[in-house]
Amino acid sequence: MTELRADGAITEQPTQRRGVMQSLTGLSVRYVERLMPDPYLFAVILTLIVAGLVAALVRGASASGMLTAWYAGVWGRENIFTFAFQMVLILVTGYTLAEAPVLKRAIVRVAAVPRSQAQGALLCFSVSAAASLLNWGLGLVAGALVARQVARRFPDSHFGYLIAAAFMGFIVWTQGLSSSIALANTDSGSPINVIHKISGFTVPLSQTIFQPYSWLSAIIVLGVLALAVWRMEPAEALAPDPAVFEEEPEIAGQRSATFAEWLENQWILNVLLFAAGITYFVASGCALNISSMIMLFTITAALLHRTPIRFIRAFTGAAKVSGPLLLQYPLYGGLVGLLAYQGAEGSTPLQTLLAQTLVNGATEYTLPFLTFIGSVVISLFVPSGGGHWAVQGPIAVDSALAIGQQSPAYLGLVSMAVAVGEGVANMIQPFWLLPLLAIAKLNVRQVMGFTIVAFVIGLVVLGAMTLIAPWVI
Repeated sequence: MTELRADGAITEQPTQRRGVMQSLTGLSVRYVERLMPDPYLFAVILTLIVAGLVAALVRGASASGMLTAWYAGVWGRENIFTFAFQMVLILVTGYTLAEAPVLKRAIVRVAAVPRSQAQGALLCFSVSAAASLLNWGLGLVAGALVARQVARRFPDSHFGYLIAAAFMGFIVWTQGLSSSIALANTDSGSPINVIHKISGFTVPLSQTIFQPYSWLSAIIVLGVLALAVWRMEPAEALAPDPAVFEEEPEIAGQRSATFAEWLENQWILNVLLFAAGITYFVASGCALNISSMIMLFTITAALLHRTPIRFIRAFTGAAKVSGPLLLQYPLYGGLVGLLAYQGAEGSTPLQTLLAQTLVNGATEYTLPFLTFIGSVVISLFVPSGGGHWAVQGPIAVDSALAIGQQSPAYLGLVSMAVAVGEGVANMIQPFWLLPLLAIAKLNVRQVMGFTIVAFVIGLVVLGAMTLIAPWVI
């Protein structure tokens, strides 16, 4: 392995004997390299699996009906476009903010702190986790941008390991300020506020992400994952593609030749945009929801990029990483349509069958845990917090009401069980790894073997949280 001495020189250290964590991680990496298809093909395979299950389990299912349901989920009345566009904008605005000059310089300075590959991986993990608790789009890319700088300093490092460490921090985004389920619970006008639609009331953030069971479990899972990142350091190297370090050319500070160029460099326009956005945010009661988060990160990024033309170019560059998401969202929209498909009149759709089977016989103390397990399973088919809640939420809320649990605190816990289950499933579902792969120019097989460890740890720690929380809320 490599080690950075105090004088700045990077030296080779004797290879240490592989520990248990390294052996388990190496085993996961080997199997992922053999069995994991490209994420697009993964989505295609999931579609075929769901279609087979619908044909086998949904009464009255027909080929034409299934095709119509699939179409409706993508392009029909129940299409995924509005939510998909919101998710893409959160990602792009978060990336644009992270690429602002002041934050970019901060990333370079922070990346100069680690003195070994393992320390660099821990830094990527920590930055990602902290940013994910603020905004999932920022958290998703910030760790990868740090990993890029760390890899520049340690050319003999395993770049897939650094990117995986950055992605592991993303596991807690559903417990942060941009948690789509928690935010939807606060907004009576949200189309995915399942609790309000069924019970008639909203659930504030104080009953979800700010509950002790949520923030304490986030601290614990991050602590255990940090230890895992440290112990899984690979001995072999994986050099990044040289194209990873290509930067967008800086805009030279020169006199504007035309009125249009002069206008593009007027920083006051970005200041006015920021002032207008903040004024509205304060006037609206500082409500945090998906749309307000997009607005806040857009205007802040504009302010920090100073001139309109710099902001435009940064935003355009950031949008490039959203391509894989745009390619796959139609497939996952089709999956949602198939899951909701009813064959004969009055038949039960597959999503209801799955959710009901998983919570069958639940009590007030086991419902959150069973809902969590169901969330992990369903997230493999619907890897989107809000879209996932729209699928599983009605069953979870109805089950809670059926056993006499109708307090905002309990319904908030049930919704958080769905949320954290989605966060855990992300570690083995490649959908949200795609932007990092685009930034790093890696394939999924070079990264996901490491994140399987995070999946196991999250399953244990956050699963335990859903078992304990009903006794203490």
